[in-house]
Amino acid sequence: MDLPADTSRSMLSSYDLLPDKYMNITSLIKRLPKAELHLHIEGTLEPELMMALSKRNNVTLPFSTVDEIKAAYDFSDLQSFLDLYHIGTQVLKTEQDFYDMTWAYLERVAKDNVKHVELFTDTQTHTDRGVPTETVIQGIDRALKDGEAQLGISGVQILCFLRHLSEAEAEKALDAALPYKDQIRAVGLASSEMGHPPSKFKNVFARARKEGLVAVAHAGEEGPPEYIHEALDLLNVVRIDHGVRCLEDPKLVARLVQDQVPLTVCPLSNIALCVFDSMEQHNFKQLLEAGLCVTINSDDPAYFGGYMNDNYLQTQSALNLSAADMIKVTCNAFNAAFMDETLRNTHLETIAQLEREFG
Repeated sequence: MDLPADTSRSMLSSYDLLPDKYMNITSLIKRLPKAELHLHIEGTLEPELMMALSKRNNVTLPFSTVDEIKAAYDFSDLQSFLDLYHIGTQVLKTEQDFYDMTWAYLERVAKDNVKHVELFTDTQTHTDRGVPTETVIQGIDRALKDGEAQLGISGVQILCFLRHLSEAEAEKALDAALPYKDQIRAVGLASSEMGHPPSKFKNVFARARKEGLVAVAHAGEEGPPEYIHEALDLLNVVRIDHGVRCLEDPKLVARLVQDQVPLTVCPLSNIALCVFDSMEQHNFKQLLEAGLCVTINSDDPAYFGGYMNDNYLQTQSALNLSAADMIKVTCNAFNAAFMDETLRNTHLETIAQLEREFG
């Protein structure tokens, strides 16, 4: 079965709606090379591709049309999103499915001038329903290799443990993934945050680090600042995914600033999941002004209404961020990325050239 030529949701880009006074900074944002560090690849599964894969794999969904899927995108919190997210993952069965999903994402973000991506791979979501770890990792890896060769986008996978499951199950996921360790750069921690502190996964993270994998973790989105402390102290993470609640703890903020621990903030996701009521109320500007190493990412863009440029543009517009702010955030992302140093410097030099041009 042939997949649709364009599986992305057709929508008018947010920058086409901006008044003329924003066009200069809009042009800058569009031209900036970008690194995306917080992206759940299953969260890029657009409704059109979901329907196509359901037909290809003979999977019955509780939706009859693409419009019915879109109508379900009304979330009250993280769990309400996860419930729909897991329905969508049911259509993913073969290595080709994971390739097609990843390739569709890469083609889409190439339009946003994304040059490096770090994808969370939630193998447990799939192995629990009989899809082998190899199928997931190899399909995504093949697409990443093609993305680098054909689109100029470098990328790595991050094996993400699901925190609502037990540490013993995370250990099994790590065991199954280790034969493909050369295709994985780091381990992470995702899923329902409340009631599942990072300390629950101390042992499996320690083992992963001994295997040469670096660590990141979701913390401080719905969970309290204490979860960020635990991620740093017990999991020895080098990045915090989300981290927006850190401002509730001044000592934590001071620590994050001193150590320049990157925060992979996802603005549109935070609004969609009611972490903040509106973009104007988001604390991103406060995080930036406090000296924190913040970055902008899309999280689950098929569900939250925006890929990288949408997140950049809407954050900039709502919070009146300057061109210098956007350049700083973009540099933060490349400096925090798990990537080749020569390639990193190439992108940073491009940003420096744009800074001189727009200065």
